[in-house]
Amino acid sequence: MIDIKLIRENPEAVKKSLENRNSKFDLDEIISLDKEYRKILKENEDLKSKRNKVSGEIGKDPSKKDELIKEMQELKQKIKDGDENIKKIDAELPEKLLYIPNIPDESVPVGESAEDNREIRQSGEKKEYNFDHQALGEGLKILDFETASKLSGSRFALLRDDGAKLERALINFMLDIHIGRGYKEVFPPFIVDKKCLIGTGQLPKFEEELYKSENNTYFIPTAEVPLVNIHREEILPEESLPVNYVAYTACFRREAGSYGKDTRGLIRNHQFNKVELVKFTKPEDSMKELEKMVLDAEEVLRQLELPYRVIELCTGDLGFASAKTYDLEIWMPGEKKWREVSSVSNCKDFQARRLNCRFHRFRRGKKPEFVHTLNGSGVAVGRTFAAILENFQNGDGSVSIPKGLVKYFGKEKIGG
Repeated sequence: MIDIKLIRENPEAVKKSLENRNSKFDLDEIISLDKEYRKILKENEDLKSKRNKVSGEIGKDPSKKDELIKEMQELKQKIKDGDENIKKIDAELPEKLLYIPNIPDESVPVGESAEDNREIRQSGEKKEYNFDHQALGEGLKILDFETASKLSGSRFALLRDDGAKLERALINFMLDIHIGRGYKEVFPPFIVDKKCLIGTGQLPKFEEELYKSENNTYFIPTAEVPLVNIHREEILPEESLPVNYVAYTACFRREAGSYGKDTRGLIRNHQFNKVELVKFTKPEDSMKELEKMVLDAEEVLRQLELPYRVIELCTGDLGFASAKTYDLEIWMPGEKKWREVSSVSNCKDFQARRLNCRFHRFRRGKKPEFVHTLNGSGVAVGRTFAAILENFQNGDGSVSIPKGLVKYFGKEKIGG
């Protein structure tokens, strides 16, 4: 959530940031509502001051008593009406603020779409093969989309034998890397309440993308949601920051709309596994921690010897809650294209304001400040699974296992 003071004091700057994001949000409605709110507050303060003055005059002049009592009653009603309007706007204004996306950091390149994103670095050799991961996986009988469709409908996958084993090996491999780099492991619930999704920014704007249960709870679209909400309504001590969490979860997304070939195989399923990284930091440290988190996600791909590149997103391609984002894209030789496997974002205080998550500095007398929150995939398991099949295919239908993963998987090859 954006600080209303920022909108109040720098409306044109906020409008420009929304324009750079290609956001069509009408900020004038917020500005008008805020002005009305402050106007009514001032009027009510004046009315209460006048009421107190009239109250003090009632006993001084008996001849004006009835007139003053009548005036008191009129003032009382006006104050009551004002309080009701204040209460109404108090509920309406925060709700409207929830629909405004985050302000991009000044370092983010201005652009309209993904075509304006900037490549930062690239690692590994781009190989060329003919078979994509679905053809390879079905040939090896480790991916079964037909049975998954019978069980759950389209865009689900059933992993068999070495497929299930490879998925589990990847999860453990990723968790061990991040735990070794200083993250604390958490295994959170996969179902959360509405407050959690409001806190991270999925609600109210993106409800159509979520799976909702009958009791008004939701299946998580990412582990970011429960992890960031761990410290909702808390004040953290300065010495505890940064707080670094890592979690494996299943994730659930409706993926509304048609994506053509993007629906093939493991690329855009309704249920998928992901290892997620989350940080809580001091404001002055968050950009440094963002760069570290990118390196943490890269380490997974580096150890798997997979070709990848790091992309800095432009303003028009940023996610709703993000102030700055790097994407890690993995090369898929079977598809002959790059695929996002991790998105690492600094949300600054945007989520913390919605969560009311703050920290207290050592210096006494200072009010608690909002933390900055960061999140990133460390990394998406299904897409990494797919990338291994495509990048380590041997031409005879078999697939080699990356050296760094062999001790987790237990053998060096699938098939052949």
